[in-house]
Order: sequence, then structure tokens, then C-alpha cells
Amino acid sequence: MATLLYRLGRWCFGRRGTVVAIWLVLLGVMGGAAAAFMGPTTDEFRMPGTESQQAMDSLRKDFPQAAGASGTIVVAAPEGTKLSAGEVAPVVREAAAVPGVVAATDPFQSGAVSPDGRYALVQVQFAEEAQKLTDAQREAYTEIGQEMDGLRVEPGGEPAVSVPAMGSAEIIGVIVAAVVLLITFGSLVAAGMTLLNALIGVGVGMAGLYALTGAVELSSTTPVLALMLGLAVGIDYSLFITSRYRQNLLDGLAAREAAGRALGTAGSAVVFAGVTVVIALAGLSVVGIPFLTAMGLAAAATVAVAVLVALTLLPAVLAFAGTKVLPRGRRDGAGAPGKRENFGYRWGRGVLKLRVPVLLAGVLGLGALALPVTDMRLALPDAGTAAEDSSQRQAYDLISEGFGPGYNGRLMMVVSGETPAATRAAAQRTVQTVGSMDGVATVTPPQANEAGTTVLVGVIPTTGPTDAATEDLVHDIRDRVADVRGADVALTGMTAMGIDISEKLAGALPVYLVLVVGLSVLLLMLVFRSLLVPVKAALGFLLTVAATFGITTAVFQQGHLAGLVGVDTPGPLISFLPIILVGILFGLAMDYEVFLVSKMREDHVHGDTPRQATVNGLGQNARVVTAAAIIMIAVFGGFVLAHDPIIKSIGFALAVGVFIDAFVVRMTLVPAAMSLLGRGAWWLPRWLDRAVPNLDVEGEKLRGELAAPEREPEYSTR
Repeated sequence: MATLLYRLGRWCFGRRGTVVAIWLVLLGVMGGAAAAFMGPTTDEFRMPGTESQQAMDSLRKDFPQAAGASGTIVVAAPEGTKLSAGEVAPVVREAAAVPGVVAATDPFQSGAVSPDGRYALVQVQFAEEAQKLTDAQREAYTEIGQEMDGLRVEPGGEPAVSVPAMGSAEIIGVIVAAVVLLITFGSLVAAGMTLLNALIGVGVGMAGLYALTGAVELSSTTPVLALMLGLAVGIDYSLFITSRYRQNLLDGLAAREAAGRALGTAGSAVVFAGVTVVIALAGLSVVGIPFLTAMGLAAAATVAVAVLVALTLLPAVLAFAGTKVLPRGRRDGAGAPGKRENFGYRWGRGVLKLRVPVLLAGVLGLGALALPVTDMRLALPDAGTAAEDSSQRQAYDLISEGFGPGYNGRLMMVVSGETPAATRAAAQRTVQTVGSMDGVATVTPPQANEAGTTVLVGVIPTTGPTDAATEDLVHDIRDRVADVRGADVALTGMTAMGIDISEKLAGALPVYLVLVVGLSVLLLMLVFRSLLVPVKAALGFLLTVAATFGITTAVFQQGHLAGLVGVDTPGPLISFLPIILVGILFGLAMDYEVFLVSKMREDHVHGDTPRQATVNGLGQNARVVTAAAIIMIAVFGGFVLAHDPIIKSIGFALAVGVFIDAFVVRMTLVPAAMSLLGRGAWWLPRWLDRAVPNLDVEGEKLRGELAAPEREPEYSTR
């Protein structure tokens, strides 16, 4: 592989104009396709095979007027006063006039007025589902009642949910990345070129993704996740290759040869790291959850584009930059300066000197950080975790204040029978059964479709939608209504669907984790031709994941230091966060493992003692890995500033995970463990050594070919 990449690097370097033109044309084509075919994203999470999804699908077929988006407008009078029908009537009329609304109920007719008369709920029903509502419809809905004097009007529900916006979060990450690159390279040209290269890759990937939204339904989180990951790995991959190119120039190589060798060595590691991330993200499809599959494949595609850009566009851009990627004082061709120990060497010797205490402190410390995992709960986000100044959050709080938290977690029972009589009878038995259960605040009167064969019964819990008691109530209701005869009874609604999705994701997480850990051991065995190094890397990855889950749970669910990251209301973690986190952190962890340990293996093969090889691995690569980790932390951390709780929690967890994996696990625990293992770290049974192919990630074969006199003409720098 190293030889092929070496030739690719020299080819792209020599045809810089053609390569750059191809990528710019591709960027323009993808941008045009995005502008022409871009469609809306959705905030709906579907889960085929669950009871709640099957019931919702049945509603869309047999009771379509009840399957559209629904909203609740809260009208509140000043404290100490009561609402009147005349005061609320203008709000009802305004809601009914919103395009796409098929019904807006008067709370004084439906009985949706609080016992003290201060609060009223106007139920609004749209014809279309939430993901099909236009921006104009959403805007018209959220502006209802804004002209009312003396009353507080807050529209909530599905039509009030806003799509996560992209803007300031990624800009902050890019600015920090630019500063880190400038400090690392000491050259404005090198920093700007690396950043521009990554941004072109992100532009191509994101444009292609948005072009697909016209034909494929994607969640609103998918583009943000793809952008977050594509930007981070795009900068890092370009950083690794550019750093190796600069070192080759300082070693006295001609520019074209330096680019070829940089791609043959660092480029090989980039390919491995990128393929690992792509496999891990694409592996989300094995879980069998459509929105998670789309999320994983979209992010994987963006990473794949980042790898292609680093392998082709970067050498071409390096050809334009030449020696300007070096600081001004190093462009005179004097070569590399005399050996000077950097912080990486000193850090490595310090870790090895205290390797046993370092290992104990690291493992016990990460274990302690992981303790909150035992209390981790998963749920889909609701309006109770939205920003405090948002309309949906204001409506949520007012409903809880006036009617109780359960009114925000309405459940729906769908009763389907063969005849109207049988369906009505089953619905009445269902109402009687559920109405007498503990945890049920009220049961609404049955509503039948025109044929009378499908009846909808609303159930209001006494607890909120993400409360553990509500989850127990959902299971209890399903157990009780299973005995109803004469019709099929299914429980659905946003709250029930959230519970079903969370449980299925929680069940899939252990399977996916085993798959990822097994994959890491196999891939690293191919790269390092060792058994113990992959096992050690997998254990380090598990420590990273456990500690990251623990810290994220402590902040977002338990509320510790929540104010520092802008969490207004602690609550359960987003249900798909753990499985997404495992997939992404796996790829990034293997990324740092390869860049650090491959140098250790290279020096050990060339005769260094295990101790010296370990110190060399840190000394040679600590600066680059540190810069790469800081850039990733900045990119991910920038998304913590987002108002959307999903984006905020994903950005926080990824930033924390990268910090732990890069600085605690890979740059501290790994060298300590490697020194303890000694020569045994590189042991591989002979039969397995013969069976495992040599991927030549660090370019050992390439260096041998380049050093052979008879091969020199093939790799001439002319």
C-alpha cells in the first residue's frame, strides 16, 4: 500500500493544476446539485418493528386526520385572574387560519382549562406530518398570539420544533484549528493550506449530502454530525501528511520526493485510520435502525471524502506551496537542525520512569469517572430539555405548571377492530382498564374514524415524558390491555415511541460494542503484527468510552457543572448518543494508536530497545498528535454552544472522549503499558505471522525499495 500511495503522491504533485481543477469542478457540481435537489430534513425518528411505530403506521392508513403533526398552544392569564372564552377565541381563530391546519379546538368546549381557570390548551391538528411542514407554516404557527395584550400565548408541540442551525459552532472550531495549525507549523502558508484543503473536502461531502436530501429522508441531526466529523478528521488527516512532508524537506529531500514519501508513510496511516472510521460508522447499519443507518452512512461518506482529499488534493496543493510550508528561517535548504529533545521525549521518559504508578492512577482514575454510567438513562429529547427561551420550552413549562407534567407526555392507544361494534366495545373496556391504573391522570373520550373500525384513546400520565415512572407505566398499560378481546390495542405517541427507540438502542449497544472491539483487535493485528498491542489498544478504548459515558452522564443527566456548558435542565441522555459515540471514538482512538505505536514498532524492528522505541514514538509524534487532538476538541467543543440539546451533548461527549483518549490513554497509559510488555508486545505466533498479510503502514518495504540502487530510476525526482 505504501508503494502505491508513494506513486500517487508523486503523480498528484506533478499534475497539481489538473488535480486542483478536478476538485474545484467537483465542488461546483456538488454545490449545484445541492441547490437544485436539496429537500427538508426531519425531526421524526422511526423505528420499524416496534409496537408504537406499527400503531402510528396504522393511524396513517386508517385514521389519517389523526396522524398529522399536532401542536398545543398554551394560553395563560396573569396570576390571580381567570381566562374567559372571549379572550381565548381570537387565539383559536388565528390557529385555525394557519395554512395546513385542519382543526383548532376551543378549550372551553373541549374542557382543556386548568382547575384554577388560569390556563387553557388549544389543540391544533395539521393535515401533514411534522417533517412535511414548510418553514412558512412553522413560522405562522409560532407567531400565533404574539399580538395579544395581557395574556401569555406560547405555541408548543411538533410544529414549534426548530431545525438545528449551523453557523457559529463550526466557525469557532475552524478559528481555533487555524491558530493551532499556525503554532504547530510556524508557517501561515502551511496552516492556511492545510485548513483550506480540509474545508474543500467538507464542502464536497456536505454538498453531496444535501443533494441527497431531495430523495432520501434524513434526520436534522445527520448533516450536523457529518459536518462535525468531516471537519475534524479532514483537518487532522491533512495535518499528519503535511507534518511528514515538512520533515522530509528538512531531511534534504526534493519537494516532489518529499510529498511522495509523506503519502507513502503518513498517508498509509491516514488510509487505515479513515477506513477504520468508515467501517465503524457504516457498521451502525447492522443495528437495523433506519435513522441511525442514514446517520452513520452520511458521516462515513464525509470521512471517505476527507481521506480522498488528503491523498490527492493535498499533494497538489503542496506542489504549489513548495518550501513555503516551512518557517522562513528553515527554507534555505540547510536541512534538519541538530537533535534537540522536545517535550514528547521528556514526557515519554517521565512516563516510563513511573510506569506502574501511572498505569494504576490512570486506570483507577478513569474507572472513577465511569461510575455515573451505572445511573445512565436514555431517552429521545423532548421540549423539557430545549433552550429556556424557546417557544416549545416555554409551552412545556406552562403546561406542567397549569396541568401537571403528564400533559406533556400524552400517550395514544389505537384500538383496531373488524366491525364498528366490536371496536367500540373494545375501546370502552380499554378506557375502563387503563383509567383505573396508578400513574394515569386521565383518559380522554374515544375518537373513531369514519368507518368506526379504528378508535383513538388519549392517556395522560401523572409524570413527565422522560420520567422513569412513565416508562414503567407504558409497559404496565401494554400488559393490561393485552387481555382486551375483540380488537387489537396498541400504545403509541411521541412518548411511547421515544421509550421504544431508547430500549432498542440500549439493547443494540452491547452487540455493537463487541463488534467494534473485535474489529479493532483484528485491524491492529494486521497493522502491527502483534497480539498484545491490539488487546492493549482495545482495553484502552473501553476505558475511554466508559469514562466519557460517565462524565457525560454526570453533566447532562445528573446536572453536575451543567451550567458551564449551557444545560438548562438535566435529563436522560439522547438515546442514540452512546452508540454514535462508540462508532466515532473507535475510529479516532485507532487513529492516534497507529500514529504513535507505528513509530515504536518501526524503531524496535530497526534494533532499538523496547524502552527507547517507546520514547522515540512519543518524541517523534507527540507534537502532531497533540495538535490533532486539540483541533478535534475545538471542532467538537464548538458545537457545545449550539442550542439544540442533541448537538450540544454529541459535541460535548466527543470533545471529552478525544481528550481522554489522546492525552490520558494513548500518550500516557499506552507508553507505560508498552514498556511493561517489553519485547513481548510484538510477539505473534509463527503460524499467524505467515497467515497475516503485511500492510506496510509505515512504509518499511517502500524504504527498502528506495534504498536499492537498481530501483532508483523508477523513483527519480526528475
